[in-house]
Amino acid sequence: METADVVVIGAGANGTSTAFHLAKAGVKDVVVVEKNHLGAGATGKSGALVRMHYTNEHETRLAVESFKYFTNWSDMVGGDCGLNQIGLFVFTPPEHYADLEANVAMQKEVGAETYLLTAEDAAEIDPSVSFHDVTHVAYEPNSGYADPNATTYSFARAAMDMGVRFKLDTPVTRILTEGDRVTGVETPDGVIQTSNVVVCAGAWANKLFQPIGVDLPLEPKYARVSVFRWSFDRPEKHMTYIDRINGTWSRPTDGHSTLIGAETGVRPSDDPDHYQEAPNQDYVNHCRQQLINRFPVMRHSTMRGTWAGILMRSVDSRPVIGSVDQYEGLYCMTGDSGTSFKTSPAIGKCLSELITTGASSTVDLTPFRPSRFAEGKPWVDVHTYGSTDDEDTISR
Repeated sequence: METADVVVIGAGANGTSTAFHLAKAGVKDVVVVEKNHLGAGATGKSGALVRMHYTNEHETRLAVESFKYFTNWSDMVGGDCGLNQIGLFVFTPPEHYADLEANVAMQKEVGAETYLLTAEDAAEIDPSVSFHDVTHVAYEPNSGYADPNATTYSFARAAMDMGVRFKLDTPVTRILTEGDRVTGVETPDGVIQTSNVVVCAGAWANKLFQPIGVDLPLEPKYARVSVFRWSFDRPEKHMTYIDRINGTWSRPTDGHSTLIGAETGVRPSDDPDHYQEAPNQDYVNHCRQQLINRFPVMRHSTMRGTWAGILMRSVDSRPVIGSVDQYEGLYCMTGDSGTSFKTSPAIGKCLSELITTGASSTVDLTPFRPSRFAEGKPWVDVHTYGSTDDEDTISR
């Protein structure tokens, strides 16, 4: 029977980062088990924004720590993550200026390079944007986006170089337990005995948790994006944008197009194994209109493509990271609502610390603990921008 010190389930950005950091910490026998291929889930469909603007300190700390990796990728991981540091604007409703000001101040305090600009000053940086409905924006000059697949591949290659084994096209059919501890995982190829299992399975987490009696408030969500070719008269300068007024995020892609995701594109999905990878026309029309609202010149743009994917949302829209109390040796990273690509380097490092030393020292994972729901303490941010639950699930 095959054995391992740690089995990581899921080979997206968080799973491969966790395996990489476990091997780097000296764990000798790490196995990553993936039902499909590298980046087959939410990671491969991600917009892969790399930014530090969050409405809470804990995710901001993860983002700041991860930013060190993205900007020093070849030294810290190896290979190329495809980082493009083109800058970020965050648009928020004027009535939430005090919240924006408080969040930017918090982000600065924990190490993010971010600024609060007036609409007039922001227009000088990017004249393609309409600032008609904002008074101020948050600006991160060195943020941008990366290549989600290249990032995952780099983590995987570096992990393999340190001895991590990858079993692709190998679904985990069950997590095995005995009493109150984990004993292994079951796959079509047989059992892998282990005393430590890390579930980084995205929208498939419930299928692993429910058979062993772990009931976390998680719901798979169907998220969609579309791509529009720049119009003839659009300036070539293009930043990354999070628009909490129009409910969108966007960034350049392919050197001449805009990739946009909209809040309306996130909806419940009963079965992550069966979904349409192509959005419908109503969604395309919605994205086009929201794009025009922020960039009027894009009224002359041509739609060039769409795709959809499945992400996992927790009931409070915040990641669930840490040890699962019901079983010794069971850990998870799930429920992130599609926002944890950019924090995956730090998440993997923190999980490896938790597994090898019993505590995460890089960033405290206590606020992300799975037990917060059973404790009746779901996550609540103080300074939000008036968003609804659905708006907190956008994949960015």
